[in-house]
Amino acid sequence: MPTLTTLLTDRFAAALTAAFGDDYADRDPVIRSSQFADFQANVALPLAKELGSKPRDIAARIVEHLDLEGVVESPEISGPGFINLTFTPEFLARTLETEDATAVEEPADPQRIVIDYSAPNVAKEMHVGHLRTTVVGDALARTHEYLGNTVIRQNHIGDWGTPFGMLIEQLLDVGIDSETAQTISEDPNAFYQAARVKFDADEDFATRARNRVVALQGGDAQTLELWETLVGYSRTYFNRIYSLLDVTLTDADLAGESTYNDDLEAVCDELEAKGLARMSDGALCVFPEGFTGRDGQPLPLIVRKSDGGYGYATTDLAAVRRRAQVLGVDRVLYVVGSPQALHFEMVFATARAAGWIPEDMVLEHVKIGNVLGSDGKILRTRSGKPLRLAELLAEAVTRAKAALEESNAEFTPEEADEVARIVGIGAVKYADLSVAHDTSYTFDLDRMLAPIGNTAPYLQYAGARIRSILRKAAAEDIAFADAPIVLGEPAERELALTILGFPDVLAEVAAGSQPHRMAGYLFDLAQAFTTFYEQCPVLVAETPELRASRLRLSATVLTVLEAGLSVLGIRVPERM
Repeated sequence: MPTLTTLLTDRFAAALTAAFGDDYADRDPVIRSSQFADFQANVALPLAKELGSKPRDIAARIVEHLDLEGVVESPEISGPGFINLTFTPEFLARTLETEDATAVEEPADPQRIVIDYSAPNVAKEMHVGHLRTTVVGDALARTHEYLGNTVIRQNHIGDWGTPFGMLIEQLLDVGIDSETAQTISEDPNAFYQAARVKFDADEDFATRARNRVVALQGGDAQTLELWETLVGYSRTYFNRIYSLLDVTLTDADLAGESTYNDDLEAVCDELEAKGLARMSDGALCVFPEGFTGRDGQPLPLIVRKSDGGYGYATTDLAAVRRRAQVLGVDRVLYVVGSPQALHFEMVFATARAAGWIPEDMVLEHVKIGNVLGSDGKILRTRSGKPLRLAELLAEAVTRAKAALEESNAEFTPEEADEVARIVGIGAVKYADLSVAHDTSYTFDLDRMLAPIGNTAPYLQYAGARIRSILRKAAAEDIAFADAPIVLGEPAERELALTILGFPDVLAEVAAGSQPHRMAGYLFDLAQAFTTFYEQCPVLVAETPELRASRLRLSATVLTVLEAGLSVLGIRVPERM
């Protein structure tokens, strides 16, 4: 279905061409939502100076050639030259009758997009800091796929480096197949901490660990097999969390640090050969143009350390090089914490200076803000450690189940568990996705699980209510699927207009990497439905025709609500 703004943009292109010539056909009509109409076009203002006329006169000439008959009421010119546009109820009704409200037009030039997100560490617990990158990245992946783009998910896990020497030795000490080793799949922190304690206290163990790092980096077959075992245990743990969170990452999406080991030396050699990298204090560094420290001196991006090892910068350069040259993508989204902003700016600048990145390839850091506690500080346990993600999610499900038990709804034990999981996990994900990804928010389960306000339970309840209405209609054999839609009441018209905004919002989410816009839209949709439901009787409407119309409107709301929540990775239970 073409979006409402696309329809208006096309009509304005024709009007601008007729009024001012072909050179103006591609001008942005600057169409925005308006409090005085459904939309307003502000193109007359920037054109006025260029054409040497008053904005209102420019607006009048545009309106004179604007063909929107049967689509909008007579366009009105207001203020300095705004063109107000209000759709006719008949157009809105006809569009809902003939178009799939959740359909989007196939892109003329679909993009290949890498989305780099989640990135937990092997043999370490996922903590609350991983929540945002995982759910934001997954929402963006779902959105782009919905729009017809090709998405390459890449989970850049921490699966390489010096800690693996002590982890492998600990694995050998406890036994590869022992219960202690298998705890990595359930409680990886305990295994990691035991290895760290032994490394700090036992010099023989520490020596073995250091030697094991050398063997690992040298490609020793036995060591690599042990490393694979460690990674395998962690994969089981990751997948348990991803399944609970209902995210789409799989083992096939793993692209950890180890993926790029064979490329690191070549990256350094190429940067040196191109005159971009030079030795500084024993390390090989790039000094990308425009980056200086507080002392005014150029900032280094270290690509090979003085001991000959490689760091995050080298791995990230190898990754972006491969994504451009091997994967051939149009856009890369790095869904990573805001504190890494300078790092990625320098990596991107270096990659472009090296000529690895085509001019039209977009590299975007989707900055992730912090999750805060009630004290306004980063959410941690009372002991000051990062809060375990598994514990946080389990608490959300437990609270959701308690709320269900206090409700009047009757569920079997299996149904109660399933609904509690859908509501609890949905509440946590929605709270995260409903705020701009680069801002911080306070984690508050009571607010997240509230059945009112901008929360997942409020949206889910709206969906469950519509399902209840439709079940009653089915029980009475009321047919409405092909019923004519009538928008006689203001609440009906407002609901129809909100429904038809879905494709525009999808496009905004994808263009700006802003899932919170979808959350805001769905909240507006649920509110519009609540107003409609309160003001316009559905099952007891005045006439059978009106009842069928309102049932069809309600069913369409459910379809859009489910589609919108699905791109956020949230489900709607059958009953609540």
